[in-house]
Amino acid sequence: MHIVNTTPVLHVSFVPDPSIPAPTVLPMIGQMGLYPGDASNPHSEWSCYLHGYVSSRIMSLTSSALSRGEPGLPLCVAATKLDGFVLSLTPNSHNYNYRSAVLHGHGTVVEDVDEKIWAMKLITNSVVAERWEGTRVPPDGAEMQSTKILKMRISSASGKVRIGGPEDERKDLKRDDVLDTVWTGVVPVYERLGEPIPGPYNRVKTVPDHVARFVKEENAKREVYAIETAKKPPPPKRVKRTED
Repeated sequence: MHIVNTTPVLHVSFVPDPSIPAPTVLPMIGQMGLYPGDASNPHSEWSCYLHGYVSSRIMSLTSSALSRGEPGLPLCVAATKLDGFVLSLTPNSHNYNYRSAVLHGHGTVVEDVDEKIWAMKLITNSVVAERWEGTRVPPDGAEMQSTKILKMRISSASGKVRIGGPEDERKDLKRDDVLDTVWTGVVPVYERLGEPIPGPYNRVKTVPDHVARFVKEENAKREVYAIETAKKPPPPKRVKRTED
């Protein structure tokens, strides 16, 4: 869940035409969450909410699937965060420090107004914390009509994380000529947020506290994670039978 909720852009895959099994991938904004209205159901689970527009193809395909009595549009959501370039002794041993998650499920259109507004607030505040409260809300009628929210019920999920320094073959670790000439280590990678720049019609002289605080805290958190994971030992390596 954390990987999905800290990834600014999710990649959503679906098949627009079953007769032509070629998937389409869309970049979308989304968040996983448990709508309070579902919390009373003991069998309810967190869903992935995706923000879109009424005219988008994925929304029309979802509505068509529901009209045919299907559970929704089959979707695959992928999220990836890059944390470091792992540089080793040989090209074959190079790697990334990363976090990734993949979700599978069926998407439906959120029709309940309260749940839709709740999801819009959830997604808005995932971009910049407390941003919903710092804007003109609630959305007006035209905005509610033009915006659609997909709710993906998750049927399966998987995640993978790689942290730590380089890991090389034992044959290379025995070679002084290689160890003495090839630099190994990790180049930490993290997204850094820049200083907020006022818009052309902005009249507020100072950057709001929620924006300034978000930039400062996010930059510190992202940098610390990338550097700390680079310093950790690499994951245990499976020993090959051919190794002595």
